[in-house]
Amino acid sequence: MNYRETEINGVWVITPNVYMDERGYFMESFKKEEFNATIGAVDFIQENESRSTYGVLRGLHYQKEGYSQAKLVRVIKGKVLDIAVDLRAASPTFGKHVSVLLTEENKQQFFIPRGFAHGFLVLSDEAVFTYKVDNCYAPQAEVSIKYNDETLAIHWPITEEEIQLSQKDQQGVTFKEAIYF
Repeated sequence: MNYRETEINGVWVITPNVYMDERGYFMESFKKEEFNATIGAVDFIQENESRSTYGVLRGLHYQKEGYSQAKLVRVIKGKVLDIAVDLRAASPTFGKHVSVLLTEENKQQFFIPRGFAHGFLVLSDEAVFTYKVDNCYAPQAEVSIKYNDETLAIHWPITEEEIQLSQKDQQGVTFKEAIYF
């Protein structure tokens, strides 16, 4: 696997080695020893999967207090724009974001450490998205930051009319109202 740290410290793009032939392909999607040696020890305890259609925007989510989660995300089917926002108040990149295009073709993965908000936008007719987490979901600690927050100025490559949000995300807080790490 090829590990590339992004411009935000601790956030990584991982490109697996994919072996293809006339039958299909094979790849290792996660190798704990290699991951820990490159990025650091993360104890993933759960893996989740979602299916969404074009225009669905999930996020920008994070869990506060002791419920923060590190995530290793990837797309099994389709194409998404994935975003990580630095909420670490002492970080030189506090309030900055990084984005990566995850597709079934490029098979890239995106590692987002604790202390970040995370979201993704589906750009294909359908997307199947999977992610490992290192802490349990805690609904009482979950926060959603508005996807179109002016301070963050994230460029979403579709029109506002095409974006589909959950009720929770429609009622998200601004970046300035968010709780930082």
